Amino acid sequence: MLKTQLDNYVKQYETVDFIKDDPVQFVHRFKDKNDIEIAGFIASMFAYGKREVFISKLNYIFNLMNNKPFEFIKSFNYKENNIKNCDYRFSKDCDLIEVLRILNILYSEKETLESLFKYSYSQNNDVWNMFQGVVDYFYARVNKDKITKGFYHLLPNPAKKSALKRMNMLLRWFIRTGCVDIGIWNFIPKSELLIPLDTHSAKIGRLLGLLKRNDNTYESVIELTENLKSFDRSDPVKYDFALFGYGVNNKV
Repeated sequence: MLKTQLDNYVKQYETVDFIKDDPVQFVHRFKDKNDIEIAGFIASMFAYGKREVFISKLNYIFNLMNNKPFEFIKSFNYKENNIKNCDYRFSKDCDLIEVLRILNILYSEKETLESLFKYSYSQNNDVWNMFQGVVDYFYARVNKDKITKGFYHLLPNPAKKSALKRMNMLLRWFIRTGCVDIGIWNFIPKSELLIPLDTHSAKIGRLLGLLKRNDNTYESVIELTENLKSFDRSDPVKYDFALFGYGVNNKV
């Protein structure tokens, strides 16, 4: 039975051992909530491509911050800073600098990433619209003459209906509780989370008959999440670990 198989993969892979090779390691590095939020937000933005490459880049970035991301953001000066050699794939130093500058504005206003996400969620009680509100906050404040297109890859527009894998992954980290996900936010029920969909998880979803669509878009995220809810309506996104485990065990 597929549910039993997937539940077993969740038990096998949702373990402490999962953390060391995954970008979730960066939220486990810190104890202070502000540090965790900022570290998770930045880590999720860079979490695409080859794992060993983006994890190395993230280690470099957090070392530039002296592994004190909240303190770094509070004192960030976009005109005089040490952000150099942070280019990664589509994004350049200038794109990261703009993200950090806007985070400085957010925290200087006595707000936090949690308050930004929470306010955006409260407008419609909908995860996708929440993402739009968060991204719009950054889009409204960005210096467009200071960035490349890479800025919009770090913070993609939900209105374009892509899968938003990295944003959904960040939300999984911060809403679910367990030995991997840390559950520091509680304003969204985990039943409302959406599966972090990428080419790998989409391929496995299709192999298992859980995803019929051929594209990796918002609609595919909804379809796969809804089918996973048939196994556990209260926590469908736990099967993110199962899709990963299925891929490992079956060499997909």
